[in-house]
Parts: sequence; C-alpha cells; structure tokens
Amino acid sequence: MRSNSIKGLALAAAVAVLSGCATSKEELLTHSDRTMMDIWQQETGGGGSGTGQVARRQLLDARQSLRRPLTDADVQAAPVEQMRYTRTARNEVYRQFQRLPNPDLVMYVYPHLAGTDPVPVPGYTTVFPLYQRVQYAMPGERLEDY
Repeated sequence: MRSNSIKGLALAAAVAVLSGCATSKEELLTHSDRTMMDIWQQETGGGGSGTGQVARRQLLDARQSLRRPLTDADVQAAPVEQMRYTRTARNEVYRQFQRLPNPDLVMYVYPHLAGTDPVPVPGYTTVFPLYQRVQYAMPGERLEDY
C-alpha cells in the first residue's frame, strides 16, 4: 500500500516537471521587431508619434504643478532645517552610540553612631547613580523601555 502511494507521488512529480518543458519560449514570449530604444523613444516623445508627445506634455504639466517659488519663511527656515541633516562628529557619535539611562538611586541613611568613639550622625539623604560608569548602547540597540 505504501509503495503504491510513493510511486503515485513520483509519477505526479514527473508529469509536473515534464509539463513545464512542453511549452515553447516563442509561445510565452512573443517578439516584435521593435527594440527597447524604439519603445523608449515612442513612450517619451522622442519618436515623433502622437502618444509619445501626449505623454511628454502630461509629464511637463505635472512637473509645473509641483514647482512653486520659495517664500521668505522658507528661505529663513532653510538653515535650521539643513542643520538637522548636517553630519557633524558630535551628532554622529550621539546618534550611533546613545547613552543608556542611568537612574539615580536616592538612599536615606538612618541616624546612627559612627567611629571608635561613638559619635551620633543625624539621618540624611544621598543620591548616587545606579551604574558606576556611563553605559552606551551599541548601534541599532533598542533604547525604549522594556
């Protein structure tokens, strides 16, 4: 029973593979005498045909509708906008190696006696960082809260 199903699967696979070879290339990909240069010139208006000229005119009209003169506000805002995209050594380092958060720990020290002659020390609060050193994230490391 098992060998019959294996033979059936093998026969079906062979038929599928051979049916792919039965189609000719000329049937699937018909050719004309036009070259890619002819098609390009016709569609961009270089060939002198009517549809190419219409496509070229539509392209020029679309470009003209997107063009507009710069206002004074645009001219004044340009240096600030460009500065955000300007690469400097400082922003490259900070952008690639961002500092990881180093939370402060606030500790309260209760009143106590200190020293060989027990001297009373009043209670006080102190703050110190959780990590001894500044830690940096590797490039691409996740920085949002976990």
